[in-house]
Amino acid sequence: MATGYAELGIVPVINAAATLTRLGGSRMPPPVLQAMLAAADAFVDLHELQARVGARIAELTGNQACFVTSGAAAGLAVATAACITGTDPARAARLPSPPANGEVPEVIVHRGQRNGYDHAVRMTGARLVEIGLAHATQAWELEAAISPRTACVMYFAGASFGEAALPLEQVIATAHAHGVPVLVDAAAQIPPIANLWRFTRELGANAAIFSGGKGLRGPQSAGLVLGTPQVIDACRLNASPNHSLGRPMKVGKEELLGMLAAVEWSLGQDEAALLEQYEAIVQRWIAGLDGLPGVRAERGFPSEAGQPHGRAIVHVAAPPAALDRDQLIAALWARSPRIAVSPHGHDAIAVNPQTVEPAEAELVLEALQATLAARVTAVA
Repeated sequence: MATGYAELGIVPVINAAATLTRLGGSRMPPPVLQAMLAAADAFVDLHELQARVGARIAELTGNQACFVTSGAAAGLAVATAACITGTDPARAARLPSPPANGEVPEVIVHRGQRNGYDHAVRMTGARLVEIGLAHATQAWELEAAISPRTACVMYFAGASFGEAALPLEQVIATAHAHGVPVLVDAAAQIPPIANLWRFTRELGANAAIFSGGKGLRGPQSAGLVLGTPQVIDACRLNASPNHSLGRPMKVGKEELLGMLAAVEWSLGQDEAALLEQYEAIVQRWIAGLDGLPGVRAERGFPSEAGQPHGRAIVHVAAPPAALDRDQLIAALWARSPRIAVSPHGHDAIAVNPQTVEPAEAELVLEALQATLAARVTAVA
């Protein structure tokens, strides 16, 4: 018998936080698992499989081309490299060193959109050029930042990144007027499923990058770059199994077929019904916490990534609860199974319905009620 979590002493987690990498992303549905198992049973030409899978996903999503990566961060690195080198193998071989003329390539990014994932951009050797302040960006700043060294503009999608940034449509129009491609990091922007083609086919971005293991419920170590043939062909040059910057970011045959199955499965779901299910869970949590001393639960919308569904935002005040937010998070994590939630503001947690099954949603509510009531009783 194969060693499992229990044999390793790993306590399972009910994930009421989000599709976080550190918690394993999301659950893969049976068709994805079956596709990965089938892929593991034979040898194939990986170049051919990557091309065929990419062509099929592009067809399904109405995109011109697609490349499967080992996650969204790998997609950022490979797509940035693609914009730097094009399909020139000599330039690809030099990365992360600058080209022969010594000019360091530049990637433009809004200052308000800087985040930990720009490591994936910088590993190509590119220099990030910031535009805007933390609270606003002017159109002239993008114009002024574009130069012959500009490889691309990187734009991070999602509600938390949009406030200080120029509208994506404006960024694309300005960049394209100067012949500069635009890459969109849309890692967690599913749902809605229409984002698979909105950023590229509808808005005109040269490529959009998605996590495979979040809303698409594919393999955690997979992602998608959807976009123009020019970007995708250059991604292939810079990615595994070629000996290039992306060689360590290997995508196996199992992830390739699993990612295709995840896209097919996701496109076949009733998204409206799924969002209604999420809303019902949120309302159940809010109603179930009503009346607990020192506790105030309300609906938060959209999700932390800007997805079109709510979360329960649970504020804890001490007194009378005698329980602060961090103590509540720790108490939930100390249970068996562990329950993961996200901190929100200075006094609240966010409880997310996207990553829980209906039965787990009840367990989350019972744990919140028991933990908060126990604390109140102890104080009383």
